[in-house]
Amino acid sequence: MKAMIFAAGLGTRLGKITESIPKALVMINGKTMLQIAVERCTLYGFDDIIVNVHHFADMMMQEIDSLISKGFKITVSDERKRLLETGGGLFNARKFFGKEPFLIHNVDIISDLDIGAMFNYHFEKKGLATLAVRNRPATRVYLIDKSGRIRGWYNRTTGEEILTGIPKENLSEIAFSSIHILEPDIFNYMHDGVYSLTSLYLELAHDHEIFTYRNDSGFWADIGTPENLELVQRYFKTK
Repeated sequence: MKAMIFAAGLGTRLGKITESIPKALVMINGKTMLQIAVERCTLYGFDDIIVNVHHFADMMMQEIDSLISKGFKITVSDERKRLLETGGGLFNARKFFGKEPFLIHNVDIISDLDIGAMFNYHFEKKGLATLAVRNRPATRVYLIDKSGRIRGWYNRTTGEEILTGIPKENLSEIAFSSIHILEPDIFNYMHDGVYSLTSLYLELAHDHEIFTYRNDSGFWADIGTPENLELVQRYFKTK
């Protein structure tokens, strides 16, 4: 099965750490974040992987060549000329995917989520996409109905909200875990450009089923800050 790892981001929130290396090459427990993400995808059968590159692309290519030499199957989606964000980045890589559902995993997400169980849930629900979600502190959250279907979005700091036809009082807030499973039909609703998958999901949510898969147990971390990086490093030391 196929997967895409989003690894092209600048990693500016990590400060000095990413002044000389891309975020995806930050080391954790003797492995780069990219290798950890590749191993996680492969563990659940998503062993044909495409990785987008932009920031320090030459260094990324060296690491990808090293992972290929270890036996992993990896293709590169080159975004050196323009960083396309998640929506544009996925559409740019569309020719890589076939007719089966595929996985998307952010390189800076470390979790023990059972992706196999999530894939089975996606297969049962038969939606256009399934997003892993978690009850955790977050500034920006999805709004979901009782079935777990996405019906809107809310910024807890600014109060900005986007609704897709259902009053907010009938919805609950939940934070995205940056792991998705998508049907290839998603490409029928996409286009070239620089845009996020979040904006795409909200455009589609009124007429299409975008489901969430909730998992509040186990470990999850977004390595977006030095503090979270230290948290993850301590987590691996205890394993």
